[in-house]
Amino acid sequence: MKKILIIDDSALMRTVLSDIINSDSRFQVADKAKDGIEGLELLKHNTYDAVVLDINMPRMDGITMLKELHKNGIKAKIMMASTDTKEGAKVTMDALDLGALDFVHKPDRASECKGEEFCKLFLNTLSAVANSKAPGSTKAFSFDEVKESRKVVELVTKSASKITGNRIVAIASSTGGPRALQSVIPRLPKNLKTPVVIVQHMPEGFTASLAERLDSLSEVHVKEAAEGDVLAPGTVYISRGGKHMHIIKNAGKSVIHYMDGPTREGVRPCANFMYESLVESDYDEICCVVMTGMGADGTEGIKNLKSKKKVHVIGQEESTCTVYGMPKSVATAGLVDQVVKLDDIAQEIIMNVGVN
Repeated sequence: MKKILIIDDSALMRTVLSDIINSDSRFQVADKAKDGIEGLELLKHNTYDAVVLDINMPRMDGITMLKELHKNGIKAKIMMASTDTKEGAKVTMDALDLGALDFVHKPDRASECKGEEFCKLFLNTLSAVANSKAPGSTKAFSFDEVKESRKVVELVTKSASKITGNRIVAIASSTGGPRALQSVIPRLPKNLKTPVVIVQHMPEGFTASLAERLDSLSEVHVKEAAEGDVLAPGTVYISRGGKHMHIIKNAGKSVIHYMDGPTREGVRPCANFMYESLVESDYDEICCVVMTGMGADGTEGIKNLKSKKKVHVIGQEESTCTVYGMPKSVATAGLVDQVVKLDDIAQEIIMNVGVN
């Protein structure tokens, strides 16, 4: 049974989250704290399989506590309980940069946490965090590292200018994805020959913050994909949370189109829909990249795409994944052409699709 620590300033929320966690035989709430100071003390003296951490708290908030854990060399697997305001989304990105592994959007009222949908999402996310291999490194990808890694990429791009054909890169990621994408997207050169489309499992309101964060680190332009966007080379389009992103043909161009509908693989957006929508596209070859995340999203979509199109599949190597679920699923299905460590994914993308 996995031992869980809850850190939240609301006594009611602590009780509600405890009830949800204890209702699942896989977990047991071992301790509760009302702020970061209490939480930090508990983490100095105990180990837990996962920590559920609130962001806004008196005395010491969640972000300060993450910094203190780093300063004290304390490793913990942390899941943030986050609000969905624009500011909340930005702070959540900061928390992921500081080593939190994933987050759930917590409803404003404790009573809303008792709904079946929230409970299921909460427990699935907690399971992914508790079963992840290690606490994320608490160091965000810095500008200096970006510059250094680009030097390697520049050597690669010299041989990549000979690649011909109309291609596209399609990436799927989930738990651990926001940080993993920071090791891939900033390493892509602005003269990349193709567009890049990404499905990262996130709720609505958070994908815009992720796009802004990646855009500030990258040479390529990164944006949250908008309805009707025409795909252009050297641009990265992140699917908006809460809708399924499709790539459709419109007047001879490849265009972003969103669809509502139920979750698939338990998620919305679902990468399977993105991959399957490329079956009807004009692209000669699709470079599919499946990165860290729980579950099997991407496998069925790539299988269906491979039956109709030329596809090159890159799977993230196990030791570099926060959760080895999605990449394992495509590998087990025999769909992977290359297994690549996280830091090498960008150069393999460039080798596959080329530069102008």
